Amino acid sequence: MELAVSYEVDKTLNIKHYFVSLHPDYNSKFITQNKMLIIGITGGTGCGKTTVVNQIVNELSAEDVTVISQDSYYKDLSHLTFEQRTQINFDHPNSIDFDLLKEHLLALKAGKTIDTPTYSFVEHNRTKETVLVKPTNVVIVEGILIFSHPDIRDLFNIKIFVHADSDERLIRRIKRDITERGRDVEEVLNRYQNTLKPMHMQFIEPMKEFADIIIPNNRYNTVAIDIIKTIVHNRVYQK
Repeated sequence: MELAVSYEVDKTLNIKHYFVSLHPDYNSKFITQNKMLIIGITGGTGCGKTTVVNQIVNELSAEDVTVISQDSYYKDLSHLTFEQRTQINFDHPNSIDFDLLKEHLLALKAGKTIDTPTYSFVEHNRTKETVLVKPTNVVIVEGILIFSHPDIRDLFNIKIFVHADSDERLIRRIKRDITERGRDVEEVLNRYQNTLKPMHMQFIEPMKEFADIIIPNNRYNTVAIDIIKTIVHNRVYQK
């Protein structure tokens, strides 16, 4: 069966949803803690993590893979006003609910389903909507800060860092924030200079030392993908 995986951006709230089509006879009971493979994919904003995720996902069968985005785990800021929320540094690890992410990853490893939160980049806050996620043999977690938390990092069987030139990342960030998140160029540039760049140097770039695989320049790296595919098949499909 061909894998049907994609993500859709809600143009009203700018919520990224991942959709993975599962076989109707799929049964999560075949997942075991020993077989589940958790892959962490990180890198700077606009580096091309989603492209790498799709490259890996396309090598797997539909019933075997789940994708979880760090963006879903921004902390609930409902107690703050909209103006207060706009002042939050969302590129700092403190903005992420790592406790909930850890709880959910451990639950998936135990064969349990989870309800992942969703986040609106327009409202700078979680929404009331959740997405049901079932355990699968392979779980991919992607996000810019996922290597910064030791407990989360230790849950990854494979750690991948996607590297891209800073100018390339800035261009991609400007395009994405304007088209998908309702930002203007001045706001994006100010945030990049005052927040994104220093946070990248402090919390993201140093995380390369923890990576098992570094994929440069967001090219289709067949060697890296082949290595990952081999590890997945050896871990998941061989008895």
